[in-house]
Amino acid sequence: MGSSADALADRLPHDNRLEKDSFNVVPAVFPNVTIPDGTDARKVATDAIAAVNKSLSSKDYKSLGALFAEEGQWRDHLGVSWDFRTVQGPSKITEFLTVSSAGQQLTNFEVDESQPQREPAQGALDAFGKSPCVVAYTTFTSSVGTGRGIVRLIHESASSSWKIYAFYTALQELTGFEQPLGARRPLGASHGGGRNMKNWREQRDEDSNFTAAEPSVLILGAGQGGLTLAARLKMLGVKTLVVDREERVGDNWRNRYRQLVLHDPIWFDHMPYMQFPAFWPIFTPKDKLGDFFEAYVSLLELNVWTRTEIKSLEYDAAAKRYNVTVERTAASTGAKETRTFHPQHIVQATGHSGKKNMPEVPGVDSFKGELLCHSSEFPGAKPPPEDNPTAVRRAVVVGSCNSGHDIAQDLYENGYDVTIVQRSSTCVVSSKAIADIGLGALYSEKVQAKLPVDDADLLLWSSPTNLSKAVQVQATTLEIEHDTKLLEGLQKVGFTLDRGTDGAGLFFKYFQRGGGYYIDVGASQLIIEGKIKVKSGQGIKQVTSTGLDMADGTHLAADIVVFATGYQNMRTQTKILFGDKLASATRDVWGFDKEGEFRTMWRGSGQPGYWYMGGNLALARYFGRFLALQIKAQEEGLMPYA
Repeated sequence: MGSSADALADRLPHDNRLEKDSFNVVPAVFPNVTIPDGTDARKVATDAIAAVNKSLSSKDYKSLGALFAEEGQWRDHLGVSWDFRTVQGPSKITEFLTVSSAGQQLTNFEVDESQPQREPAQGALDAFGKSPCVVAYTTFTSSVGTGRGIVRLIHESASSSWKIYAFYTALQELTGFEQPLGARRPLGASHGGGRNMKNWREQRDEDSNFTAAEPSVLILGAGQGGLTLAARLKMLGVKTLVVDREERVGDNWRNRYRQLVLHDPIWFDHMPYMQFPAFWPIFTPKDKLGDFFEAYVSLLELNVWTRTEIKSLEYDAAAKRYNVTVERTAASTGAKETRTFHPQHIVQATGHSGKKNMPEVPGVDSFKGELLCHSSEFPGAKPPPEDNPTAVRRAVVVGSCNSGHDIAQDLYENGYDVTIVQRSSTCVVSSKAIADIGLGALYSEKVQAKLPVDDADLLLWSSPTNLSKAVQVQATTLEIEHDTKLLEGLQKVGFTLDRGTDGAGLFFKYFQRGGGYYIDVGASQLIIEGKIKVKSGQGIKQVTSTGLDMADGTHLAADIVVFATGYQNMRTQTKILFGDKLASATRDVWGFDKEGEFRTMWRGSGQPGYWYMGGNLALARYFGRFLALQIKAQEEGLMPYA
């Protein structure tokens, strides 16, 4: 980096505020290794997998553990146990395999060379190529199904041998319940008495209205989480109903502020079974995404009831099911229909966040202008009045993350005099730096032509979290270099910056805090130019009839105040929806546990049959598979119902 970028990177502080009780994963220290000249990556990989199979065949888990480097790790997503686990070191890996093998028995691994991009090759553990390794895709079989994985091997000079540094196993299919894809696709014809000779339309009406059967799974929320999980469950033959209070599928996006677009690029955002088409914009507008969700439901034949609310829900421990009453309102007549179902599983897919986080500020009721207590209430900026287009209209946005910036930009572009109140530091990264540096190695136009999304996902999530975090520390340094001019401009006008948790940037702020960042799509330059003003580092003393009194004695006059202050833990929404008893039986959601796996999300919640499903499109696409597999495994008696 240049000296200016170096100095800036050194100045930006870390922000180690975490979710409540979340564990802070320390970035890994990359090993000091080299690869011998003339290394045959294929031979290294096949020899290692042969050694793994030899140990498995004799159930000699101690010898299998000895194949790992001292700092080596095994990351598992349902391949070895019915949970998400990461264990480090030969002895702990031995213990993990010994205990877990009682329920799920690994039987065989193979090096996956089925596609050119999967052939074993030399790679690196770090972003700069200074810790070289051999990387290979794998497949495996177990007593319950089949899966995929990644192995990363390093050469230890002291012993002149190859050791496993990172090993990943991810369950993909349950034996006997494979997805009806490709050669297993359904015939489509209904001749010969199938389904009582109902045609496709009649069958869909019966299925979607649940006139002949009850759902085994009830999903609350028809956003990306609910829909991707419903799609995964459909492919596993699990009867699923999604309910949502909105008028139409996709309204959870359509009804948000007017200028909203996704801040992640398209290559990262594909949905399972149906990717965005080649003409799709890089950053998807909210209404376009809402329309895509609506089409997704239709084309994948998902059962979604809109204009529907859960009126009561209770858990029947003796029957191991829920008693749920829902009320559905007809779109055409407004007539209400009440139905009672008894699903074994409830999935809260209301977003990875929970209760709206509105700070307690005195005097809120005294404000004479328009006060919105949360960004979700902001419908979009009002255009200037036609009879007085130059009228001064003052806006204050409390909050300096994605929503706060987007709302401030929308207000400015509609003629408002805008001030952002920044309560604490923000990690800012340009959308180009995220697309080119943060994601570009796996998700980009060029890469996707030769690396399918499923393979990119496997590479991304196969890394143990501490290793992934260390890579993001390096990537953040590169992003700061790329954005130096932008970031220095923000600092000059008093905008407070940080470089994320342990210096790991935006992604780990999202994973560990659920917020605290802004992917710049234009608002930062408006701040630099003084078109959007900033009040940073000062608390709000009180709201008055004309605006906000700040802790330093200044007053911010306003005609509209918007609190863009984020959300609380997803578990708080459970309490709002279903009360203290059920919420208290579940665990906190999001952030990391001590092994570096996401807490509670997509895995057991503590309450039998109650699951949390959230995250952006990329997370929903990948981890939704594992939640669907757990539900199916419980339905078929392969996994304990808990």
